Amino acid sequence: MDLEGRGVPSAFVATTEFVVASQAQGAALGFDPAVIFVAHPIQDRTDDEIQALAAEAVDEILSAIQKG
Repeated sequence: MDLEGRGVPSAFVATTEFVVASQAQGAALGFDPAVIFVAHPIQDRTDDEIQALAAEAVDEILSAIQKG
């Protein structure tokens, strides 16, 4: 929210476990951030699996921060 307020296009990446929590936090703050969700969980994934998740999400992330 701070970065967006400073004119820096921003997005955050979270796992699908946090969909409802992110919506609630955004509503509480009056802010609708760009959010990219990836499969949950991530903590037990191998490096290759994490890289695959990132590869799947990168286009959506870039799209979110290249707005305007």
